Amino acid sequence: MALTVKPIAILDDNYAWFLRDEATGMTAVADAAEAAPVIAFVEKEGGRLDWLLITHHHGDHVAGIPEVQARFGAKVAGAAADAHRLPKLDVALKPGDSFALGEAKAHILDSPGHTLGAIAWHFPDGPAVLSGDTMFAAGCGRLLEGTPADMHSALQALGALPGETLVCCGHEYTLSNIKFALSVEPNNKALQDFAAKAKALREAGQPTVPTTIAQEHAFNPFLRAGDVAELAARRAAKDNFR
Repeated sequence: MALTVKPIAILDDNYAWFLRDEATGMTAVADAAEAAPVIAFVEKEGGRLDWLLITHHHGDHVAGIPEVQARFGAKVAGAAADAHRLPKLDVALKPGDSFALGEAKAHILDSPGHTLGAIAWHFPDGPAVLSGDTMFAAGCGRLLEGTPADMHSALQALGALPGETLVCCGHEYTLSNIKFALSVEPNNKALQDFAAKAKALREAGQPTVPTTIAQEHAFNPFLRAGDVAELAARRAAKDNFR
């Protein structure tokens, strides 16, 4: 089985994600916050959209869903815990549930920290994980609703996925994340190498994502934090980092 996963650049620095199960042709878009570029992308990919998937409730991840749904007739799936603040769900999922996109199955992970109701979608057939604003390339989301312990738990769950898993995150924050990560670990060779690669990609107008879980273990200062206290200190430092 094969799952195709492609980023869709939206808004100023967001990504939605297009997924297609190659066995059945079923497709989905995750975090469709801006309708026009998502609609154009889906049309270019054949004009079929079966599902709209959601990682968390913020407007820069859900605002385009009604218009995209109206265009393609796609169903909407997201977290049951956040159903009251999401677009109307056709399928409400809890951590531990499974979701089928054709023959590609997603395992739903609890992913609190940035928001309390956030979920991550792990597709072993990608292999890929839709990490929303929990894990970024070399970074993690701000603790807007959860605690450092919540974020630590969420990152450790993502970090336990197979190393080749693609980390499909919600934002192009990579260069600023790298700048902070280098302040934490200036002699980290993997981070130095990724910094050079990411800079070249952005200069060429290309996305720096997805990365992989293995890469994040090598250079993400929040995943590499030894415990909750260290993560909390690093997150507080990043919040004030310029």
